[in-house]
Amino acid sequence: MASHAAALKVGLALMGMSMVGYILGPPLYWHLTEALAAVSHSSASSCPLCACDCSSQPFLTIPEGLSNASFPDCAKHDPEVNGDTEKNYAELLTEELKLREADSLEKHKRADMGLLEAKKVTSSYQKDADKCNSGMETCEEAREKAELALAEQKKLTSKWEERARQKGWREGAIKSNTKTNSNAQAAA
Repeated sequence: MASHAAALKVGLALMGMSMVGYILGPPLYWHLTEALAAVSHSSASSCPLCACDCSSQPFLTIPEGLSNASFPDCAKHDPEVNGDTEKNYAELLTEELKLREADSLEKHKRADMGLLEAKKVTSSYQKDADKCNSGMETCEEAREKAELALAEQKKLTSKWEERARQKGWREGAIKSNTKTNSNAQAAA
């Protein structure tokens, strides 16, 4: 069991080292090659410069019918062509700026319309909420008035019941008279 644990530790250590090498290897390699190149250039500065006499003929020749005759002239400085190119470039930049400005204005317009719509919806909800609140206040006032009226009615009822009891009224006696009267009427 101990040998398996040791083998596992060694395997994990090797895997960790290889990951570190994989991550740090390429940058270290490039830094070392640049340092070696700098050292070799400083020692190479003692060598004389090479004089190269390259011919003006290209390595690959293109058939006459397929070649672009203006290609060799392309590298030459032509003030007229450069002026036209700069004008075209300026026109393109101006057109690009105008397009971006138009796009920006359109987005701004849509955002303003969305904001206006949101304000309208908010106002509508606020009006509905105000109506609801006023309705709730009215209902609450009516409920409070009804509770007061009920309390007054209960007081009045209790006074009348108390007076009736003082004069000999009993709750069960009336109910029995009512039942007997209704039974007599039913029999008749």
